[in-house]
Amino acid sequence: MSTAANAGFSLMANLPALQVVVPMVAAPICTFLRFRNGPWAFALLVSAATFWISANLLMQVLGGGVISYEMGGWAPPFGIEYRVDTINAFVLLIVSGISLIALPYALRSVEREVPRDKHHLFYAAWLLCLCGMLGITITGDAFNIFVFLEISSLSTYMLLASGRDPRALTAAFQYLVLGTLGATFILIGVGLLYIMTGTLNIVDLAERLGPVSDTTSVRAAAAFLTVGIALKFALFPAHFWLPNGYAYSPSAVGVFLSATATKVSIYVLLRFQFTVFGDIPAFAELDFATLLLPFAVVAFLVGSTVAIFQTDLKRLLAWSSIAQIGYMVAGIGLGGVDGLTAGIVHLFNHAITKAALFMAAGAIFLRVGSMHIDRLAGIGKTMPFTTLAFVLSGLSLIGVPTTVGFISKWYLILAALQHGATGYAIAALVLASSLLAVIYVWRVVEVAYFREPAANHAVTEAPLSMLLPLWALTIGCFYFGLETGYSVDIARAAAQSLLGVTP
Repeated sequence: MSTAANAGFSLMANLPALQVVVPMVAAPICTFLRFRNGPWAFALLVSAATFWISANLLMQVLGGGVISYEMGGWAPPFGIEYRVDTINAFVLLIVSGISLIALPYALRSVEREVPRDKHHLFYAAWLLCLCGMLGITITGDAFNIFVFLEISSLSTYMLLASGRDPRALTAAFQYLVLGTLGATFILIGVGLLYIMTGTLNIVDLAERLGPVSDTTSVRAAAAFLTVGIALKFALFPAHFWLPNGYAYSPSAVGVFLSATATKVSIYVLLRFQFTVFGDIPAFAELDFATLLLPFAVVAFLVGSTVAIFQTDLKRLLAWSSIAQIGYMVAGIGLGGVDGLTAGIVHLFNHAITKAALFMAAGAIFLRVGSMHIDRLAGIGKTMPFTTLAFVLSGLSLIGVPTTVGFISKWYLILAALQHGATGYAIAALVLASSLLAVIYVWRVVEVAYFREPAANHAVTEAPLSMLLPLWALTIGCFYFGLETGYSVDIARAAAQSLLGVTP
């Protein structure tokens, strides 16, 4: 299905453009809203609009095929194209959905952790970050990916550093350094591809790369892109920015970024590896996705192991995220329909699981004022609903049956078992990593339920505005673990589309 922008405005026909334009225009407007809760309410309204748009785009794609939107009426490849297929429609829904559900939670959290005179700037940066991630996902132009990547990155630096904790400034600077390095690699890769093909349109790139695919320039472009994107989604050993970034930023920022930012970068990896380079015979031997597989295995083992020894709850969850990124990349590296299905469905499953866990951590921080695990003694009694949600979401992180985490690991193990002895070893390591997750989740359970709270430590349950989104995501961890007709079916359709396999 092809949709082009024309002189007459039709809302439904222009949804691809509105997906990016709405938050882009809203961000500067938000800076003028300086009355109490005004920026928050406006950001919530904008997020609801972007979610409605992404849901409609996904339904259109599932019902009618690929959407090609010509920006300004210029036909691709000469003009910029927004191209929506199953995989990026799914990611659009994840990003906009997490923003929508995180903002009600953010109201009380941001009031506590961000200076009041900075709220309008905080929510403006949130909308810019949302705009950047949606733009990265929907654009069909390689250079536009870099542009939107910079928009999301610059706003992310501000979000990370916006809290009262001075350590957040160092964390933001670390991310700035590694993020800039990754963006530079991506720009070099895109530039080399443009030099060799004369086009920036992703579909056109795939068609023109064939005759020049054996050149050193194209191979170097693929290497620069792969390494640059891996830096962006914090694949081990380029993960150093992530633990501090998630631990010291405002709680709402940890919720938003842990569930979206790395997922968008992994989508970009999928787009280049399978849409641009996937059908080129010369790249069959130089399979960068497979080359990333050892790093992915090390990531989920090291991430899970280091998480066990953390004394800060947010850092524990951040190291767990490094492990979960390893699972996603392992699915991509294993390849095949099952491997890609595992990687893609885990984009969704990890988003709702980790958002719920960071929400629980932020609610605890609101009441306790500390993330040190030893300071959380007895919160199972003083904050029963928050703690129970953390435990149930932790079961999903472990991969207990009936949870979304189990679905991801099931497909990952199925994919691994198709690779002989090496696959059996990877499957065993996935199970070992899950056992490590039991240990670090149990550490929190033991402190919360089996230690008495301090006598002088008066703690009350989290406010309803935080509990409702927390429990919505917690229930989602089980609902989508039992009813897989939405997430798994969409992920499988996306995997088959990327691989060119007929359903």
